[in-house]
Amino acid sequence: MLGRPTHQAFKRTSGVKFPLKGFSPVRNVSNSSVLKTVSSSLSDSVINNVADDKRPLPREAKVVICGAGVMGASVAYHLAELGWGSNTVLLDQGNIGGGATGHTAGLVGVFKPSLAQVRLVQSTVALYKSLEERGLPTGWKQCGSLCLAKTRDRMTVFRRMKALAVSWGIDCKLVSPEEVLQLCPLVRTDDLKGGIWIPGDGVGDPIQICQSLVKVAQDGGVHVLEGCSVKRVVSSDGRIVAVDTSHGTVECQYFVNCGGFWARQIGQMSEPFVKVPLHPCDHYYLHTRPIPGLDPMTPVVRDQDSHIYFRENDGCLMLGGFEPVAKPAFEDGLLPEASSASRKLPEDWDHFHVLLEQMLHRVPTLGSTALDRLVNGPEAFSPDCKWILGEAPEIENYFVAAGMKTVGISAAGGVGHSTANWIVNGFSSYEMYELDITRFLGLHNNRKFLRDRVREVPGLHYAINYPFSEFSTGRNLRMSPIYPKLREAGAVFGQVMGYERPVYFDPEGLLANITPEPGSEKPFRIAETKTFGKPDWFDIVSEEYAACRESVGLCDYSSFTKIDLWSKGNEVVESLQHLCSNDVDVPIGSIIHTGMQNSRGGYENDCSLARLAENHYMMIAPTIQQTRCKVWIQRHLPTDGSVALSDVTSMYTAICVMGPFTRSLLSELTDTDLSPQSFPFFTFKELDVGLANGIRAMNLTHTGELGYVLYIPNEFALHVYTRLKEVGERYDLRHTGYYAMRALRVEKFFAFWGQDLDTTTTPLECGRSWRVKFEKGTNFIGREALLQQRDEGVKRMYVQLILQDHDPDVDLWCWGGEPIYRDGIYVGATTTTGYGYTFKKQVCLGFIQNFDESGEPQKVTSDFVQSGSYEVDIGGIRYLAKVNLRSPNLPTKFPDKEREAYQATRDKVGVSEPILKAVNS
Repeated sequence: MLGRPTHQAFKRTSGVKFPLKGFSPVRNVSNSSVLKTVSSSLSDSVINNVADDKRPLPREAKVVICGAGVMGASVAYHLAELGWGSNTVLLDQGNIGGGATGHTAGLVGVFKPSLAQVRLVQSTVALYKSLEERGLPTGWKQCGSLCLAKTRDRMTVFRRMKALAVSWGIDCKLVSPEEVLQLCPLVRTDDLKGGIWIPGDGVGDPIQICQSLVKVAQDGGVHVLEGCSVKRVVSSDGRIVAVDTSHGTVECQYFVNCGGFWARQIGQMSEPFVKVPLHPCDHYYLHTRPIPGLDPMTPVVRDQDSHIYFRENDGCLMLGGFEPVAKPAFEDGLLPEASSASRKLPEDWDHFHVLLEQMLHRVPTLGSTALDRLVNGPEAFSPDCKWILGEAPEIENYFVAAGMKTVGISAAGGVGHSTANWIVNGFSSYEMYELDITRFLGLHNNRKFLRDRVREVPGLHYAINYPFSEFSTGRNLRMSPIYPKLREAGAVFGQVMGYERPVYFDPEGLLANITPEPGSEKPFRIAETKTFGKPDWFDIVSEEYAACRESVGLCDYSSFTKIDLWSKGNEVVESLQHLCSNDVDVPIGSIIHTGMQNSRGGYENDCSLARLAENHYMMIAPTIQQTRCKVWIQRHLPTDGSVALSDVTSMYTAICVMGPFTRSLLSELTDTDLSPQSFPFFTFKELDVGLANGIRAMNLTHTGELGYVLYIPNEFALHVYTRLKEVGERYDLRHTGYYAMRALRVEKFFAFWGQDLDTTTTPLECGRSWRVKFEKGTNFIGREALLQQRDEGVKRMYVQLILQDHDPDVDLWCWGGEPIYRDGIYVGATTTTGYGYTFKKQVCLGFIQNFDESGEPQKVTSDFVQSGSYEVDIGGIRYLAKVNLRSPNLPTKFPDKEREAYQATRDKVGVSEPILKAVNS
C-alpha cells in the first residue's frame, strides 16, 4: 500500500447515474451559504466582522491596499511582519474575504509551470503551517494530491515533473493505475496510464485564512475597513500620492491593487490608467450532499486530461474544472458592486455539461449521490494564463497582485511576502519577471481582445504544455509591413508581445497536409509542436539553419524592441554610463553589447546600443522587454527632461540577412563600401538600399553568424524586401524563422534575456565579465554588487552541455528546465535547449552550482566545472553530456576571421568590443 494519511476507507459502490436532462438539484442557495461552501468550520452566521468599523479612515498612511481577499490580506500581513503595520490601510468595498476568495475551492498544489511559481506556493504552504502552529485557523489539511494521466503525453509530463522535483524540492511519486485506486478508491482507473502522487499538497479554508491573516495584520497595527470603496487613485509626477475613497481621502506613498476581477476597473481609476489585463469568466463548483463514509483525508484529484478536479469538503465532494472553451462573464464590461446579488452568476447547466460528463465518468458513485448545488462565480484570468504581479509601468509605487486564475489561495503567502518586500526593500525576494505586469502592452488590455482570449485561457490551465505552445485567439494583431509576403512564402507563425513572427517556412504546406490552389492566398498557420520528442518541423528548420551558415538566410526581426535616446549635450552619454555596466562612450558608428544591471548586479535589460551620433543612440532589446526596459530606463533618466526617449519599435521593419554571402548580396544593392575595413563587425552605418534611403544597418545578427540587420523605415520595407529577394536568388537566399535562429544561438552559446538571463543573473555568472567595465569612471548601477562578487567568486556558472548518448529520433528531447547532474549529484538545471545541426547532437544551456552537504551553494570555479562528469535528466533518463565554458568555433565551409574572433560567452576576459580591433591587429 502507498503511504498517505488514512481514515476510514471509502468503498466504491456502483449506482445509477441521474439523467442529465430534467435533473433538479437543490436551488435558491443564499449568498452566505455560498461563502461558507469551503468554510464549514465557521458559524452559521455571516463571516465574522474583523474590520475596524469604529476607527475613521486615517488621513495619512504609507500603504493603501485595495481588496481584502486572501491576496490583500497576505500583503497586509507581511507588511505588518516587516514593521509597516501602523502605516498600512486595508480597504474592501464589501466584506473581508467576500469577493472571489469566498467561493474558491481552497486547493493548494505546489507543482506549477515554473520555479518562480513553485517557490511562491512553497512559501504559502509554510505560512499556513506557521499560522496553524500559532493557533490561528487556516483549514490547512495536508491530504495530498493525485494527478491522473489518460495519455502517454500526460505521463511524459509527469515523468518530467518527477525529474524536476529533485531541484524544486517537491516530494512526489509516479504511480500505476492500481496504485491510483489504492490512494483514492473513488476513482475509475480502467482508462488511465498512471498518475503522480504529491503527498505535500493539500487544501485550506480561504475565508479562515483570510481572517487569520487580517487578525495578525491588525495586531501589527494595520487599519482595516470594510464597506469602503476606492473612487480614485491619485498620482503626481508619476508617483502615488493619495487614494480617494467613499470614506474620504488618505495620503499615501504606495497603492496595492488586489482587486480580484475588479482589478482592471480599479486600474482605470487613476490618471494615467494602469493597465491590468484581466477578464472574468464563469467558474463552476458542484457540491454534493454528505456522503456516508467519505474519508476526510481523500486526496485532491486532478484529471487534467478530462479538465476536472475534486476534493473532500466536510463530508461532501466539491467538484470543478476548466472547460476547453470558457464563458466570459460581464461581457458588457459592467462589473457588479460588492453588495450586488448579481456578483453570483446564474447557473448554466448546459455549459457545465461538458465537465459534468467527465465527472460522472471519473467518479462513478457521483451518479447515485445526491447533489446540493451548482455555484457559479466569476474568476479573472490574464491573457497568458499567468498571475499578474509587480509595480505598474504607468505609475511608480503602484503595485498589482491579481489574475490568480482560481488558485489565489495557493499563491497568496508567497505573493504577499514578495510584494511587501518589494515595497519595503525596493526589490522582490523572488525572480518573477515572467509574472511581472510589465510583460504586457496596451493591446493586451483591450476589452474585446480580453473577452476573446478568456474563452481560450482557462482551458489551458489543465492542458498539456507542449513546447512553444501558441494561442489561437488574438492573432493577426501586430504585423510587420512584409507580413503578407512572408505569409505568401509559407510562413508558419508564432506570436510574441502580440507580434506575428515566422518560426519556420513550409511553402508547400507539407506539415499541414495542405495542397495550395494555384493563385490562392496562403492560409494563416499557427505553429504547434505536439510532442516532447523530435518535432515534425525538424527537417525544415535544418535547411533554414544550413542557409544561414552556408548561403543566405532572411529573417524578420521586426518585433525586437527599438528605442532611440538622445540629448542636446552629453547627458545621454552620462545617463547610459550610469545605466549600463559596459562602456558606452565608444566612437560614433560603434555598437556595444551591454547589460543594464540592478543594485544586486542582475540583468534588468540585455541590449545592443548603436551610437548613431555624438549624443544619439539606438537601443535594440528583446521583444518581451518592450514595456519593461523602457520603464526601467525612464525611471533612471534625469528628471529635468534633458534626455529624450522614444520607442520606435513600430517605426522600423527589421530584416536580418545572415550567411557567408550576405556582404556580396548587399553590395549589389548599395553604393556604400561594405568591406571589413570600411564596415567592420559590431558597427553601424546608414545605407541606401535599392531606391530607399535612411536604412540603419548593423553588422551583427544576434546568432553569431555573419550578416546584417537592416532597420528600415516602414514605408520602404516592401521595396527593400523585394530587392533583397530578387538579388538573393543568385545566392540561394532562403526565408528562415525563429526556430532556426534559436538553434544557431544555442550552438554558439549565446544567452538571451528571459530565457537564460534574468534579474538574479549577473554578467560574472554567465561568462560576460569582459563586458563589465569597472574602471570606466562611472559608478554604474550594480557596480558595488559586482565588485563584491568578483572578489568573493560566483556561486553558479553558465555552461553549454552537449549530449553524447542521446538518440534524437527515439529519445525525448530537452525543452528546458531539465536537471543537471555532476558526478551523480544534482547541480543545476537547463535554461535554453535545442538541436545542434552542426554538432548533430542535443545542446543544452544552463547554470550549475556547487552545493555543500547542507545544500548551501559554494564558490564555483572553472576548474570545478571542467573536472566533473555531467548528465542531463530528461523525463527520468540521464544522458551523458560534454561541458563547455566558452562559445565554440564551429566547422564551416566558409571560415571567416570576424566570425571566429567573436565569442559571446567566455570563461576569461579577452577581446573587448568593437571586436574587429582583434581582427585588424
